[in-house]
Amino acid sequence: MTPPPAPEESRWSRALREIATGNAIISVLAVILALLVGAIMIAATDENVQATSAYFFARPGDTLAAIWQSVSGAYASFFQGAIYNFRRPEFATGIKPLTETLTFATPLIAAGLGVALAFRVGMFNIGGRGQMLVAAAAAGWVAFSFDLPWGVHMVIALVAGVAAGAIWAGIAGVLKARTGAHEVIVTIMLNYVAYYLVYYMLRTPGLLQAPGSSNPTTPPMKDTAVFPDLFGSGYNLHFGFILSLLAVVLVWWILERSSLGFRFRAVGLNPNAARVAGINVKSMYIYSMLISGALIGLAGVDQVLGTVTTGFSSGIDAGIGFDAITVALLGRSTPVGVLVAGILFGAFKAGGFAMQAANGVPIDIVLVVQSLIVLFIAAPPLVRAIFRLPAPGARQSQARAAKKKEAAR
Repeated sequence: MTPPPAPEESRWSRALREIATGNAIISVLAVILALLVGAIMIAATDENVQATSAYFFARPGDTLAAIWQSVSGAYASFFQGAIYNFRRPEFATGIKPLTETLTFATPLIAAGLGVALAFRVGMFNIGGRGQMLVAAAAAGWVAFSFDLPWGVHMVIALVAGVAAGAIWAGIAGVLKARTGAHEVIVTIMLNYVAYYLVYYMLRTPGLLQAPGSSNPTTPPMKDTAVFPDLFGSGYNLHFGFILSLLAVVLVWWILERSSLGFRFRAVGLNPNAARVAGINVKSMYIYSMLISGALIGLAGVDQVLGTVTTGFSSGIDAGIGFDAITVALLGRSTPVGVLVAGILFGAFKAGGFAMQAANGVPIDIVLVVQSLIVLFIAAPPLVRAIFRLPAPGARQSQARAAKKKEAAR
């Protein structure tokens, strides 16, 4: 007797299975796990929790109440500092935290797109710091050195910064294509070269250093080169956010709709097969690093023309070049994913300062949460084991095993 055929999977069951085994759910659950671990750390570092835990077995309710008050108060402050402040009487002032989140997210989105695009070609661009520094130096020099009409001045400074970032990353691409030098080593070394080069220019009169100053800082950017505010002077959100959104659309079109993006993805999946198919792999390495550096350079331009317009120092990158790697990983190297991840990390930055100011939570806990997100994303089997999610292709494997068993009978 032949066994009855297995019941056909319904449409909704198939959809739920694809969601449970997809990459997006892993990213979401990684964030949830990191927030849970962050809650434990917030409670462990709270003085009231430590005091009540001394007599936990006598009155456990006090400790549990202190834990709830600590964690809920911290995350409430996080929400009010990153999304909306309900304590403000007007909507215009209550929504300001969201604009701060988007301001922090603006360079993260641009730099994350650059790292993600390089990932799709199989290259690991960790030279974001150096590319941001040279882009900021080029854009800043144009912004404070020339007297040009409004709009024209801003565009020229923007182009100068983006081109500088592209050229700096292109060095690694050329070395990878011509000599086989590993891009990780090259971009790490270029980070140091860019830092000390910019630092030298900041300490040299006539280059980037402000006239009459002995500090390694630049003069303020001229008003004709500064990005306009999107919602007026009461908010910090500037035109750079619009440019980052346009960059998301551009990268999506390059990767999903253009022939260049097809070649990028082919090289990223299998460079040997792409070479056999007639794709110039070396040229793809160079083109991808040029575009990647241009996007990361846009993040540097956002900093000097939008966020820090009163003059900058060698710390203008603010760690964004390395945070962009995390953003690209969390976004699964997709443009829309990078956009969401960039906004999330912008919320971490804005809300982290609010938690520290209102509840005394160490800002380092936010950094630990970000690191845990990367850890959980890098270990999908761990996340699936914790939440008991099926592994990708588990149903197909079971079906094949059933067919083999039936054939053996």
